[in-house]
Amino acid sequence: MFLPHFFEVIFFIFGCSTSPMKSLHCLLLVVCLNVFGQADLARGEQLFHQGELSQAAKIFRLRIQNEPANSRALEFLGDISATQKNWDSAAYYYERLKSVNPRSASAQYKYGGAMAMSASQSNKVKALTMVSDIRNAFERAIALDPKHINARWALIELNLQLPAIFGGSESKATTYANELLKISAVDGWLAKGKIAEYFERYATAEKYYRKAVETGGSRTTYQKLAELYKNKMNRPDKAKETMAAYLQKNKS
Repeated sequence: MFLPHFFEVIFFIFGCSTSPMKSLHCLLLVVCLNVFGQADLARGEQLFHQGELSQAAKIFRLRIQNEPANSRALEFLGDISATQKNWDSAAYYYERLKSVNPRSASAQYKYGGAMAMSASQSNKVKALTMVSDIRNAFERAIALDPKHINARWALIELNLQLPAIFGGSESKATTYANELLKISAVDGWLAKGKIAEYFERYATAEKYYRKAVETGGSRTTYQKLAELYKNKMNRPDKAKETMAAYLQKNKS
């Protein structure tokens, strides 16, 4: 009896015979194991969304013990660690995830984010050794997903916070802001406002934040403008006026 190589491997793993009846039993066993595995993952996901992180982690850890390359379990373990602000653990799981799914922009972005948060809590010497990996992860996310908004925001922040000698650059930050403007106009104006605010060009920042308000009109856009007035321009009256305009606009 001819059997495809895949089934021969399955039968060998589970100690199955190649006789018709025993082969059928083996296939049923494999199907059942897969169904139960998917049910466990669904249960773990449910626990995660309910905030039962420890219980969810147990399910996902058990899954990767049996299936080390299960991307869903690896991602949730990374998400659990990130929720708990255990950034080194999150980076560990996301690194495994991007090894399993090297073409996943999300995996690259999450790994870069976890590494960045870990660096922010490390001493300066250690943090600087991590910069290259962080930058590469975000740039890889953009290469895989050319419209990745959050990776560009992360690179803007990285270029603003890093000293020029270690790769920080207003020019690079502005380049990513201009790219955002083409993908999501409101994000682009907010990013340009952030850069101007960072370098204390408050009148320019005001102009860009106003553009964001006109373009998006979300609470975030109004808040950014109001915070600029209150915290940087010493205009609490304008801050109140801005938020009052938002409330009036969204009055039910």
